[in-house]
Parts: sequence; structure tokens; C-alpha cells
Amino acid sequence: MNFPVLKGAGYVLVNTPDMIIQNGSTCQTERVVNPDSEFLKEVGKHIRSFDEVVKYLPNQVYIGNVSPQELENYEMPFTDHSYEEGKADGKMGKIVKQDVFIALLQMSDAFDLVKLSEEFVNEIKPVIEKEYPILEPYFGHLKGSDISNAQELFDTHMAEALYHDGKVCGYIKAAHDIDVNLSAHTMFENLVVKASGVLAAVELVTKNDINRDDIDYVIECSEEACGDVNQRGGGNFAKSIAEIVGLQNATGSDTRGFCAAPIHSLIEASALVKSGVYKNVMVVAGGSTAKLGMNAKDHVKKGFPVLEDVVGGFAILISENDGVHPVLRTDIVGRHTVKTGSSPQAVISSLVSHSLEENGLKITDVDKYSVEMQNPDITKPAGAGNVPEANYKMIAALAVKQGDLDRKELANFIKEKGLVGWAPTQGHIPSGIPYAGHAIKDLTEGDYNRVMFVGKGSLFLGRMTNLFDGVSIVMERNDGKMEDESSVSSESEKDQIKKVIAESMRKLAENLLAE
Repeated sequence: MNFPVLKGAGYVLVNTPDMIIQNGSTCQTERVVNPDSEFLKEVGKHIRSFDEVVKYLPNQVYIGNVSPQELENYEMPFTDHSYEEGKADGKMGKIVKQDVFIALLQMSDAFDLVKLSEEFVNEIKPVIEKEYPILEPYFGHLKGSDISNAQELFDTHMAEALYHDGKVCGYIKAAHDIDVNLSAHTMFENLVVKASGVLAAVELVTKNDINRDDIDYVIECSEEACGDVNQRGGGNFAKSIAEIVGLQNATGSDTRGFCAAPIHSLIEASALVKSGVYKNVMVVAGGSTAKLGMNAKDHVKKGFPVLEDVVGGFAILISENDGVHPVLRTDIVGRHTVKTGSSPQAVISSLVSHSLEENGLKITDVDKYSVEMQNPDITKPAGAGNVPEANYKMIAALAVKQGDLDRKELANFIKEKGLVGWAPTQGHIPSGIPYAGHAIKDLTEGDYNRVMFVGKGSLFLGRMTNLFDGVSIVMERNDGKMEDESSVSSESEKDQIKKVIAESMRKLAENLLAE
């Protein structure tokens, strides 16, 4: 059977120090409920420089300069280590400065909503033209304006301020006078999703030498939703990203499933390619400004830097089997169904063991599990513990219960089959996908044969259901054997078909004579 392959991955981290304070939900809420709080006075002192963000080990893993296996050699917290060899440009992606990203917001704007000062544009335009020649058709969107009326717009909530180096460099206007779905705040968040998705897609096509004309379909799977008063989440981020990146032959749509959406989308893309509907499907997601500094209160209180200082993004490409890249086993898919329930054992069983058992595999037959790959530096000070490790403990316990693993091997299983978390807590961003780029290398150049991607989602956040959600899919080393499914594979099968046709013709002739 020909399975689709994971052909490439691209990642982006956008360092946004001013957006932490101005646009992160924690700081925004604090300014409303407690504007004179000590936290607001202190938070600015805990924000890292761009150089510190670049040399932070988990960020280097995210863009592919350090492997997840190498990260295991460092003691936590990772804030104690400065990776001096770290570079902003990685093997699988890039760490982008805030001013570049603000310029990309305007380049991604199709309705003249983003206004930037002449001074800012004059400084950043040469940088954009040098670093992103692929976006040349949109250089004309980058233009300066008179922003002297900014404060009046801020006071009437008709614009959201854009800050750089602590001062206003522009703003994003509301797209409608009264429609809350097109408010300045919402347009700001949506343009952040679009622009960071564009950057991730650019990293995918440039780092993997992908012909943009070959991409047929795009699935966008972030946690935001764009629309207006008549269709609040109608979309379509996917096609808007494809337009800016120059995917001229692509159409697309959005998939939403909270944190589980990336793995849902990975499965959907694989199914589309496996069925032959499309040959090359990109899955892409931009990041979230609301989650910037989400746990900043705990970080500041415990003397840590504000670690949620980057907007994340990713893009991956699913293509027809090329005999080289790892295959996505569309027949080994786990799913959290309506009847599964919410107990940890039931959730892990539905996502991990059921699909493996159906295919004659044990939990121990998987070389690596990529689960919710949140960086424990971020979550532990906030009281949420080590999220990946907690997942691996549950998988190991299930393996013991099913007789796949001896209890004495529990600790070794977690180390051998698990990964240390490195992804920013951007909701959907940590959901299995951060390992995708590394997994391509591990399943081609390395000695792994099988990995599993697991995504889980908290559907109750939308107040429509109390259900959890989750899906998983297995990816394997490509054996190089590519079947021609359009042809019959053996002479005996051909003979059998001939016999069936001959018998059918004989019966048809008998019926005609009888009439």
C-alpha cells in the first residue's frame, strides 16, 4: 500500500517583547483589574533580549539547530544555560525580530488596516527586502504614514497600538465601526496569526527547496477564527496565507480543534493525499499574541525571565510517496471518541494502544512518542509540572498494565521513548508537531523505525461541551517499495479476473437465450 510521506517542515519563533506587555492576555487583564499592581511595574525588567532568546536552548531545538536528544544532556532549568553557538537562522526555521514581524503584519494586510510611521518603514524596508526576497510581490504594501492621530483612535478603541522599543510605531485599525468580530483587537490577533503563518510557510518552502506551484491544498490549524458578524469563524486563514506566500495553484480551508488541531490536520492532509484528491498538502499554523506572557506572574514572582516571549508558527508538507521520506500510516490512527471519557487511562488507551493493537503492534514497538511538547521551564514555575513527562508516565503505565513492559523498566521507557519538552506554550503549537522536522531526520538518517504523534485538546474551553479531544497517527521509515496501485500485482490475480469476467459473460448469454 502506498502511504503519503512527510516531505518537509518549517518553523518560526517571533520574539515580541513589546507585545508581551501590550497584547498578552495576562498583562492586558491586569491593566484592567489592577492597573497599579507590582507585577505590571516589574514585568518589563524580566523580559529577555533578542540575543538571549536566540541562545535559549529550547528555541534552538525548535528551529532545528539542536536535536531533542541533545537537549536531554542539559539539566533543567534550561534558563541556566546559554547556548553560545545559537543562531537566529536554523536548519528548519528561524527566530525573527519584532520589527521584521511588524513589517510583515502590514505586508499581510489586504484592507489597508495597518499604519506604520515613515521612520519605522524607512528603517525596516531594506531589511525585509534582503531577508525575504520570496515576498517581493508584497514589498509595495510596506509604506509609511502619518500616525499623529493615533492616540485619538486608541482612546475610542478604533485602533490597536503597535509598539517597538517601547514606543508607538504604528497601529492596526478596526475593520468595522460596530462589528466586534472586526474590532481593532480582533484584527490585530488575526493578522498576527496570518503573518506568523506566512513566515512559517516561507521557512518550509525555502529550507526544503519546495516548488510552490506544486502545492495543491493548504490546511490552517491555529486557535483563532476570522469572520464577521454573520459568520464569526468562517475563515479562511489558509487561503490568505497561500496568497502571500505565492502558492498560486493552491486552495485551502481552516481546521479547528483547540490544541489537537495540528494532528487532526496532519491526518486530514494524509487522507487527502492517500486518496489521490491532492498530491501535495501543506498544514500551517500561525501563533497567538494572547498567550504571550500567559504565566508571566509566576515567572516574575519566582525570579525567572518572562519565558513566553515568542509567537510560534509551523508548516509541514504532506506529499505522495517518493520512496525516501517517512510514511504516514493512515491505517494506524488513534482517536478520542465521544464515549471515551476523561479518565487519563481511557484517554491514553484511545490515543495510543487501541490503534497499535489493531495492527499487531505493542506500545514498546514505537521508538519515540511526540506528545504535548511544552517546555517545562515555562510550565513548572507556573505549577503545571512537566507536561511531556506526565504523558510518558501514563503511556508507560499503560504498557505495564497491558503486559508490554516490565514494571522495573518504567523509568527507562520514559527516557528511551520520550522527549524533553522544548515548545512554547502557544496552545496548538506544542501539540506533537514540533518533533515533525526532527522525525524526518531520525527516520531517514537515524536508527528509528516508527514514531507516534499525539495531539490532545480541551474542547470545554469553548463552553459547548465538557469533552476532551485527541487523535494520533504513526509515522514510519520508508522501505522504498512503491506499489502501483492502479495495476494488478500478479499473474494469478489477472487469471482470476479473467475467469470472473468469462463466467459473467456466460451467465449473461444464458439469460439472453432464455428470454
